[in-house]
Parts: sequence; structure tokens; C-alpha cells
Amino acid sequence: MPYVASTAQVWALHDAMPEGLKPAILLGAFAGLRRGEIVALRTTDVDFMRGVITPAIQNDGEPLKTEQSRTPIPIPSDLALELNKMPAKFGSDTIVVNPFGRKASTTMLNAEFKAAREKVNGLPDGFRLHDLRHYYASLLIASGLDVKTVSTLVRHASPSITLDVYGHLWPERDETGRAAIAKVFAEHLADSSRTGAATPQ
Repeated sequence: MPYVASTAQVWALHDAMPEGLKPAILLGAFAGLRRGEIVALRTTDVDFMRGVITPAIQNDGEPLKTEQSRTPIPIPSDLALELNKMPAKFGSDTIVVNPFGRKASTTMLNAEFKAAREKVNGLPDGFRLHDLRHYYASLLIASGLDVKTVSTLVRHASPSITLDVYGHLWPERDETGRAAIAKVFAEHLADSSRTGAATPQ
């Protein structure tokens, strides 16, 4: 079962990273990008006005993992603005940059992520940048999205993969059904008490 970082841990990782690498945390935790996609993400792959990321390549120009990896990812405008800070500052073609404003390598990103991880309380020793995808998926599931939608947004090849990895994060069906009925029943009881009507037998 994958470890899911807390929101506090995600932001602590972000704050512990060097300036040019901070977007890597945002791309992993709030867009679900993989490491190779993160370092290769170009400004042309992000529609900053509409708030859409469309991954096109991995590191060193390699093709994406699957055809589903090209699925556009919607992001909020605040995140789009944050992702544009480094390109705006350095005039860089990539979102994640080294201290000189040039494309960061996976080696540098891995080393800095490991150093940042050691500064964050509660993260397991083996916690990887890739594991931020689990946080992203957990946010989507907690918001009530169905398996098919989550699978599309995390860009899995099929919903069955999503269920295999994250099925334990969805509420139990029995509890979901119980909660739905309880809500309707409680609303009826509240209405009845206001109107003085008798509860149906």
C-alpha cells in the first residue's frame, strides 16, 4: 500500500527545495506528473491562460510512457501562475530549472529531493518524487470523483490499474450507501419536525 503524504508534508517538501526545483513538487502533487515528465515539461506544454498541462515528452526527449500520458491535465489558475514564475524570471523554456535557469537534470532533482525529504518529519526513508502522484490521486478521490475520472486524470492505461493501486482509498460501498440513505432520512425527519407532520409508518 503506497504511503500518501499529508498536505503539510507536501508543502514542507516544497519549501525545502531550491527555488528552481520547487515547481517539481507542485507538478507531482497537484498535477500527478512523473519525474521524467517533470524535468522535460516545457512552457509550450502549459496553457497558462486556460490552466491546462499537456505532457508531450519525457527526459532527454523520450516518448511518454503511454498514449494516456498525453491526456491534458486541468489545473487551477493559481497553480498556473506559480508554475510560470521560473520561466518568467529566467526566460527558460522549461518549468523546472537549475540555479542557472536552465533545464534541471533528473540526477540533480533526485539529489535535492532526497535532501528535502530528510528535513520533513514523518516521511519514510524510501519516499520518492513519484510518490507525490499518490497524494494527487488521494485528493481526487477525496473530492468524490469516480474511478474512471481519477484514472483519466492520473493518466493510467486503464481504470483497473487505478483500482489496483488506489481502491483502498475509496469509501466502502456499504458505508457510502448507508450515508446516502441517512442523509435523505435525516432531511425528512428535520422537515417533519418543522411542519409537525407525522413520520410515515
